[in-house]
Amino acid sequence: MNSRVGLFAALLLFGATWGLTLPLAKIIVSTGHAELGLVFWQFIFSMLSLSVVAYLQGDFPKPTRDHIIVCVGIAFLGTIIPSTVSYYVIQHIPAGVYAITISLVPMFAMPIAIVLGMEAFQWRRLLGVMIGMSAIVLLVGPSTSLPDPAKAIFVLIACIAPLCYGFEDNFVGKFTLRGLSPVQALLGASFLGAAISGPVAAQTGQWVSLDHAWGLPEWCLLAMGVLHGLAYTGYVWLVGRAGPVFAAQVAYLVTGTGVLWSMLLLGETYSSWVWMALVLMLVGIFLVQPRDAEHH
Repeated sequence: MNSRVGLFAALLLFGATWGLTLPLAKIIVSTGHAELGLVFWQFIFSMLSLSVVAYLQGDFPKPTRDHIIVCVGIAFLGTIIPSTVSYYVIQHIPAGVYAITISLVPMFAMPIAIVLGMEAFQWRRLLGVMIGMSAIVLLVGPSTSLPDPAKAIFVLIACIAPLCYGFEDNFVGKFTLRGLSPVQALLGASFLGAAISGPVAAQTGQWVSLDHAWGLPEWCLLAMGVLHGLAYTGYVWLVGRAGPVFAAQVAYLVTGTGVLWSMLLLGETYSSWVWMALVLMLVGIFLVQPRDAEHH
């Protein structure tokens, strides 16, 4: 019983932590910093925090060719592409609305898994995908769903992030971590991601200098890098400890707490259309996720 309570507590902690990074991103982009430069510093701060954890655990990776493939895949699909997209779109739409789009992850992951032969087709889960997509229609359709209806296109662009996460889930599921621990995998991905994004940001004029007095956005960037690394590692740990079915419930918490954190920290308010979209998205997640019985 105590072990089960501990797993639920971990699920709540990781979900709420991940949800907190969404309004933090909104604060970070208020300075007008370029997206790829922000991604580089996110990798750096994640790498530093995970290095401390790895040191304390004596868990530094000893990379092989397969390990590098895993880490590059996680870096691109888990951070470089989706974080660049999120920093871009969150300048134009409320953080709470973006939190709702993030919950599309299991709805993208499921059909990808079917195409790869990793899961079987089920009508119930197809219904969940359709309900989830109807939530997006509610966000971009009614003229009262967003503060500025002209911003609806950014909701669609935001869907690129959960699509990447869906590919990443299946990449890790198909290729596995090749013997890496969650901390090792995320530390390696952060190192390689920084090595890739930093030079590209510098060459494309997107470099972000932090060599000045820090304000709230810079401290939020530091907090986001640390929280992202720890929450992400915690999620991978939870998958190994409690299984993918239990860990998948984090989608509810990231979305729900992302909306709540955005209301609390940013003072965001939402129309009835957005709340309807949130309810539909949660129903869609419920239908898309595999039943426990299907994994026994």
